[in-house]
Amino acid sequence: MEHINFLAFAMPAFFLFFFIEFKIAQRKKRPEIFNYESSVSNISIGIAERLINLFIAASFYQSYYFIYNNYRIFDIPSNVFVWSALILATDFVWYWYHRLGHEVNFFWAAHIVHHHSEEFNFTAAARITTFQAVIRTGFWCVLPFVGFHPTMVITMLIVHGAYSFFTHTQLIGKIKWLEYVFVTPSVHGIHHASDEKYLDKNYGDMFTFWDRLFGTFQTEEEKPKYGLTHPLKSYSFLWQHFHYYFEIYELMKRSTGFKEKWKAVFGSPAHMDQDIRPLLEKRFLQDKTNPNQRLRFKNYLYIQLGISTFLLTVFTYYFEFLNGFDKVFVLSIILITLINCGALLEQRKWIYYLEYARIYLIAVYFLYEENLITFFFIPLGIMIFAEQLFSLGKRYQNVVLQLESSD
Repeated sequence: MEHINFLAFAMPAFFLFFFIEFKIAQRKKRPEIFNYESSVSNISIGIAERLINLFIAASFYQSYYFIYNNYRIFDIPSNVFVWSALILATDFVWYWYHRLGHEVNFFWAAHIVHHHSEEFNFTAAARITTFQAVIRTGFWCVLPFVGFHPTMVITMLIVHGAYSFFTHTQLIGKIKWLEYVFVTPSVHGIHHASDEKYLDKNYGDMFTFWDRLFGTFQTEEEKPKYGLTHPLKSYSFLWQHFHYYFEIYELMKRSTGFKEKWKAVFGSPAHMDQDIRPLLEKRFLQDKTNPNQRLRFKNYLYIQLGISTFLLTVFTYYFEFLNGFDKVFVLSIILITLINCGALLEQRKWIYYLEYARIYLIAVYFLYEENLITFFFIPLGIMIFAEQLFSLGKRYQNVVLQLESSD
């Protein structure tokens, strides 16, 4: 039992709470809380973050121990008062990490993915990228540097993350008396809003007094409009992760002199040229041309998300027992599947080749396991022959890419 990786149950627990929230929204007749495409996109990004973090989370923890063992300033004991101080310190560090994540282009490039969603529910809480996890780990290294033991820090970060998950919902209204101290769903919903009066407000994750102290607190008045001020016109898994890095690069190319290029990377997102994103969306074919159409064959997406979640759960549970080849195989299969889900939402015809890539990877994996890797060309030949004989690509597109009106 000591080898059980309890993180394996994070995704099933997420889906349980998501299902409960969805059913309550249905009972309250609030269908606007959920959007099919956006929810699929949110869940895909959440799966990817959990998957990739399996490979690098250990380095996060090792960095805490390395700093604590070699550079800590104080020897802070473990008692109830220290735990109270740690939870305050954790949220204080989060406030400044979060605020800088909105005020510095380089940090915003990692954090913007969390704000793409135009819905505000538990699925939006899953929109965290590995880039964001790496950056905030750098900020949290301050805690072991001060002298908090890494075990305490890691425990508190788990508590901190669990609390923030439950602030991503519209099913709980304003609780004014509680908002004097704690972040509630209403308070955090303001942070996700694109209304001008709500922009760059409510950075705290557990407590509101940091925002009150530094002048960034805003209570909910009118109902927020969630998402970005300039919404992303794509559900592409890859584009959502990398588009802002391309925007920074484009701004750097337009800038002259070191100072201007420096500002392109470390300046404010408010100064980003607003014509860059539409230009890049057209250049990389990310501009959706059928906003009022959606896939008819939704079950295929559900199946892929379900398989990805199951694989991630089992993979997490047995991660420490798997060899490198097994790990790379599962990583590749899940990432291809998630890219496939985004391409399906975009009705991209090239997704058929992703299907071939996935089948080929599975075939090569089993050949490797049976020490038959020298026959790697056989499944490739079979797939080419089947395509030429049965025109599977056309059949696939006619069935899987059927559309219906979303009105």
